[in-house]
Amino acid sequence: MDAAIGWTDDRVGTLKKLWLEGLSASQIAKQLGGVTRNAVIGKVHRLGLSGRAAPSQPARPVFKAQRPARPAAPAPQPIRRAVVAAPPQTLPEPIHRIEQPGSATVLTLGAHMCKWPIGDPSSDGFSFCGRRTGEDGPYCIEHARVAYQPSVKKGGSRTGPSELARSLRRYI
Repeated sequence: MDAAIGWTDDRVGTLKKLWLEGLSASQIAKQLGGVTRNAVIGKVHRLGLSGRAAPSQPARPVFKAQRPARPAAPAPQPIRRAVVAAPPQTLPEPIHRIEQPGSATVLTLGAHMCKWPIGDPSSDGFSFCGRRTGEDGPYCIEHARVAYQPSVKKGGSRTGPSELARSLRRYI
């Protein structure tokens, strides 16, 4: 394989010398001529050359323009917000009633039909509500009120400066 590229003793000696001087494989390939960078790398590995004098330097100087200094940012002013306690919300109690058998089964349930299960799934009388669904979700308006109830914080309202300080301590 080395004969196809023409690795003569002279070229191998030049390769070793340039490699130990710290030239890159691309630079050596250009100086030797007629070989690729990959051929130089392969020959270096086959010869077992490992040590290098210094890492290769780019052939041309790299010019980097200096960035203009960033203007100093003004000190952030503390944000003062008035804390207003929200009146406690009273939620309507959900209506609990015994469900009558629905009008839909698994086989007849359509895309815009309420999918609220009624009864025991293992019994023959199991069905779904089957009424028309609301705009959001898989349930009719009545079943959506039961299924989606807003969460209420336990222990009263926890708003104010002490709650803000407590939550900020997690991030500091």
